Amino acid sequence: MSPKDVLLAWVKGFNERDADALVPLYHPGATNHQVAAGEPAVGRDAIIRGARDFFAAFPDSYTRVEAVYQDGDVVAPEWSGGATWLGAFAGHAPSGRTFTLRGCGFFRIEGGQIVHQRGYWDRAGWFLQLGIPVA
Repeated sequence: MSPKDVLLAWVKGFNERDADALVPLYHPGATNHQVAAGEPAVGRDAIIRGARDFFAAFPDSYTRVEAVYQDGDVVAPEWSGGATWLGAFAGHAPSGRTFTLRGCGFFRIEGGQIVHQRGYWDRAGWFLQLGIPVA
């Protein structure tokens, strides 16, 4: 698969909230650094565990890719997305509130697998929409 094909398969799996579909897309030693969230998730198992936790908290989550840029083995989607908070998240009980966000990501793909993912989005804006205190 081309890097763009891998990204589109990732978006499909994410939008179906299917962590099992994401597993083969990540290299076992992959890193996912969502900058606003803090420390990166290191290793496919940690990344998939994080995806499962996110899908449990936000079972109607979605991402809409607005544009995809590519330079060699790096693909960068601009996206918008949102969800309803229905499960425990970040040590907080769900509020039932919805959120929408915009952001961008960078996926380095080698041999048909994601080896590094980095995302940029507004944590304060997200937490304010959910009613989580912003530290």
